[in-house]
Amino acid sequence: MAGKKLNLLADFPAVSTEEWMAKITADLKGVPFEKKLVWRTNEGFNVNPFYRQEDVENIAALKSAPGKFPFVRGTKENNEWRVRQNIAVECPKAANEKALDILNKGVDSLGFCITKEDLDAEFIATLLNGICPECVELNFNCCPCSCAALVDLLVAYFKKNNVNLEKVNGSVNCDPMMKMIVKGRKPSREKMSEHIVAAVKAAECMPNFRVVGVNSVALNHAGAFCAQELGYALAWGAEYMTMMTEAGVKAVDAGRAIKFNMGIGGNYFMEIAKFRAARMLWAMIVKAYEPECDCACKMKIHAETSKFNKTIFDAHVNLLRSETEAMSAAIAGVDSMTVNPFDVTYKKSDDFSERIARNQQLLLKEESHFDKVTDPAGGSYYIENLTQSIAAEAWRRFMEIQDNGGMYEMIMNGKVVEDMKATQAKRLENVSRRKEVLLGTNQFPNFNEMAAEKIEADACGCKCCCQEEKAELEALPMVRAAQQFEELRLETERSGKRPKAFMLTIGNLAMRIARAQFSCNFLACAGYQVIDNLGFETVEAGVEAARKAGADIIVLCSSDDEYAEFAPAAWKAIGAGKEIFIVAGAPACMDDLKAQGIENFINVKSNVLETLKAFNKKLL
Repeated sequence: MAGKKLNLLADFPAVSTEEWMAKITADLKGVPFEKKLVWRTNEGFNVNPFYRQEDVENIAALKSAPGKFPFVRGTKENNEWRVRQNIAVECPKAANEKALDILNKGVDSLGFCITKEDLDAEFIATLLNGICPECVELNFNCCPCSCAALVDLLVAYFKKNNVNLEKVNGSVNCDPMMKMIVKGRKPSREKMSEHIVAAVKAAECMPNFRVVGVNSVALNHAGAFCAQELGYALAWGAEYMTMMTEAGVKAVDAGRAIKFNMGIGGNYFMEIAKFRAARMLWAMIVKAYEPECDCACKMKIHAETSKFNKTIFDAHVNLLRSETEAMSAAIAGVDSMTVNPFDVTYKKSDDFSERIARNQQLLLKEESHFDKVTDPAGGSYYIENLTQSIAAEAWRRFMEIQDNGGMYEMIMNGKVVEDMKATQAKRLENVSRRKEVLLGTNQFPNFNEMAAEKIEADACGCKCCCQEEKAELEALPMVRAAQQFEELRLETERSGKRPKAFMLTIGNLAMRIARAQFSCNFLACAGYQVIDNLGFETVEAGVEAARKAGADIIVLCSSDDEYAEFAPAAWKAIGAGKEIFIVAGAPACMDDLKAQGIENFINVKSNVLETLKAFNKKLL
């Protein structure tokens, strides 16, 4: 046997889809396949539990190559991406020193956030002193009204220093519609067109410098799903394409002027598929404007890890979240990437957290070699089908937006914010019920962690000069998935009183242990001190021990069959005491127990957030 060679084709004969389905159907024992195993995604389409070769036979993109239209497999023939770190510029000399320092630590793309008041030749010269524009990607975020002036200053600086303008790579993020969504500003379409066209004309001498931004990353930070973000991003870009071409900019120049800044969410495979679908759909949109060459159809994507799913409590878990997000973007073949530091939710990031964020990308390059293989997901039955499904759903959303007048009109009439608020409400509800899990926040919290002292005042990284302007439209609410749980737990922490929850474990050993662990995790999400126990002979002994421990909450942990006996006995033993009495589970006798006055039950169907809010109201 040791010398026998394995022949996969001979020793493992092909199994047909029909045979697989017959076996699955038999194992399900009458339960419908679609109900049990088909996953209905938040994106609006179904995902099957398995895919086979016949599921990709009609996908035309499989016949394309990296660097070739429609660019689903990438806009280039390699998988190199740039590592970007952003710097909020308060002092140009200090920002320059920081830029030079991080360029020696693995960064090859810089993002500067500046205000229009700072813009002059001396400021630019100080900021870029010692930086080689031909070697490093330079990106600037500024108020849209000042972007053309900024480009003029950059061109003048480059010419003065004999820089080859054709080798300058980077961007100026002129995006008036982001200002509408995030700040609630209400510029006219004509004024917006004037700003972006002026920036495009100012940058004509720099063919690799993009000056029109599509910042769907803002929607991602606010909780947008993959297809939702992509649908809006496409409409956003199409609106700018139309503005530019109507103003006389050639389609090829308009296409090459736009840069997409997109978010990376935590849904690993979906995010890979999102970026692949994005390139394909954008190529189709630009092609409709009839550019002189397909180079205009190449989507330039900068990706940034999402802030929506990042947490304050157990913040080092953010490292795991952002690393899987970075993996998604790297596999999908983005052009550049920013990994936000793990502590971005509660403080201004320091040298340590910024170094870790940089190194997360460098690990993917230098140790995992993600930059060595182009489109490694290509041909995967699952990801190819996800790509097509996300593309179809995003395209449906894109066409709806176009039918309603385009992106500008959708923002003006409040439909974008309305849609996003509905998504936020859905996701926050899912988090409150643990349908969407945030490790360390709504599931398996660090029982003894305190976070109030580490939280610093919120500081906007954007240096836009328009932050104090009065909003004329309803701005997009910026919330994080963990925010409500964090507010609840911080309320407990700041109250000066940490309630004690005592597990009254009795009866069936397996069930009492399981329910005690469930209840400890449940109640610790509010910052309560939990006291577990091995078990008691009687409920009276358990109640007595709880009172000796100074418990504010007594949780009965046993089996469903035993609750009919133990719950009334425990309720009687507590009597007129001030403790909150909870039964862990949803026993068949629940209605009978409620009739006796027992009100509180916690189980997997509970709304964890609302339940804990009610307890806090009684206890604090």
